[in-house]
Amino acid sequence: MTDLLEMPIHLNTKRRILHIDMDAFYAQIEMRDNPAYRTVPLVLAHDPRQTGGRGVVATANYLARELGVHSAMSAAEALKLAPHAVFVTPDFQKYRRVSQELHQIFKRYTQKIEPIAFDEAYLDITDISENHEMAVALAHELQQVIYDELGLTSSVGVSFNKFLAKLASEHNKPSGFTVINEEDIRPFLDELPIQDIRGVGKKTAEQMIQSGINTGADLYAVSQSDLANKFGKSGYIFYERIRGVDNRPVMWQRERKSLGKERTYGPFLDTEQAVLDELKSLSQQLTDTLIKARLHGKTLVLKLRDSEFNTETRRETMDDFLPNDSQEIYRIAQDIFEGLGGYQQPIRLLGLTMTNLAAMTFENIVLNLYE
Repeated sequence: MTDLLEMPIHLNTKRRILHIDMDAFYAQIEMRDNPAYRTVPLVLAHDPRQTGGRGVVATANYLARELGVHSAMSAAEALKLAPHAVFVTPDFQKYRRVSQELHQIFKRYTQKIEPIAFDEAYLDITDISENHEMAVALAHELQQVIYDELGLTSSVGVSFNKFLAKLASEHNKPSGFTVINEEDIRPFLDELPIQDIRGVGKKTAEQMIQSGINTGADLYAVSQSDLANKFGKSGYIFYERIRGVDNRPVMWQRERKSLGKERTYGPFLDTEQAVLDELKSLSQQLTDTLIKARLHGKTLVLKLRDSEFNTETRRETMDDFLPNDSQEIYRIAQDIFEGLGGYQQPIRLLGLTMTNLAAMTFENIVLNLYE
């Protein structure tokens, strides 16, 4: 392949972006609420000794992580690694409430917030900090307020774009505070193992290592055209990122693309009737959420994961917007479930999501004029 035309890049250092990442969020909330958990390995999962070995780790405190326990690991494996660990069933409703309290603190400083998960978000504080020093002081204050009001520690990254702010927040967890200025880009990125650079996935990292690209410094030495030839569009992005360039805005006004309800079960759903009962419950929850958000959609998505971790996702799209009616949503969910073959083996996860959303304005509500 011939060399591609080099595309110019521009390092914008005018913005001031924070990345707030709560430290082992779920586990930390449990340790806050029960101080006895602070001195023991704590694993957020159903206790495999009570579930016949079933269950998946949601997260773990740092004492458990030091023993090799990590999220998405089976609870049975976590028990082998940490036989004296305390297992606590996750309380996602509680974590959601604390997350809402956290975001209320963010909103005292700026409305330009891009939530990533319950426990992390980007904040654009360019408009409220006149200079870099003020941004650093504000970030320190925010970290302290979170601790004072919620009793929880966070790790904070400060820089002029999302890529660097995220890397900074990950640099010194827990309770970390890292600032990356323009002059820090090369010392910071050059030392990183290639698999630790945001955006370089596992397979891409393997390809790079096979090509002799082991660190950020190695990646920096590769020309833009060579990266584009080897990795396509992603090659241009790698070329930018390793130079500290990331022009993505903090997406604080993006429209909601989907609304969904999902639940993991322990013990598993082991009869067809149990699955249908849960689909009915999820249909009602989804309907309530859509009504509250004043949205409706055209596509219903059913997700299920069986006891062997096989995951199926199937969707049904209508010509018109679906009514926010739990019975109608349940009927379609049943049809999709039957289309997947119905009940075949125990189910560990069910989810219903509505996509192709639009606001429920007068213009797009379907009226049954001739009933």
